[in-house]
Amino acid sequence: MSKNNIEIEKKYLIKEIPKNLEVYESHTIAQGYISTEPVVRIRQWDNEYILTIKSKGFEHIEVEKNLTKEEYNSLSKMVIGHTIEKTRYIIPLNDYSYPELKVELDIFKGYLDGLIFAEVEFPDTEKAENFIVPDFLGEDVTDDPKYYNSNLSSLNL
Repeated sequence: MSKNNIEIEKKYLIKEIPKNLEVYESHTIAQGYISTEPVVRIRQWDNEYILTIKSKGFEHIEVEKNLTKEEYNSLSKMVIGHTIEKTRYIIPLNDYSYPELKVELDIFKGYLDGLIFAEVEFPDTEKAENFIVPDFLGEDVTDDPKYYNSNLSSLNL
């Protein structure tokens, strides 16, 4: 199965981690980059394996294809830099007048331990432009390349 779509998303730093984080849906993610121009990523999402090709920026094209575990393991030998490890929490914004939106809060592990940020995906540009940021989210870093996962994978920390 493959998926092609345009994504509209914003990325934020975190002022404060929401209380009771453990009550939210969460996923274990490991991802590596085979290329950063264009972005070609392999990802293990819990027990699923995905190849993604995407452009960068606020509104971008994203193409995904499911992989077998064997294909993922073979492609992982081609990863440039580090494999990123994180736990992603899915936080609905029901309490913030946005029942259709969710925050994807990423808490990084391994060599990026301590890094935390969040993304919000929007159904259209108008909703993204008129979004009132919830209290626990901080600065909008959508266009800051130092927060692109593809760039984080190449950091020498």
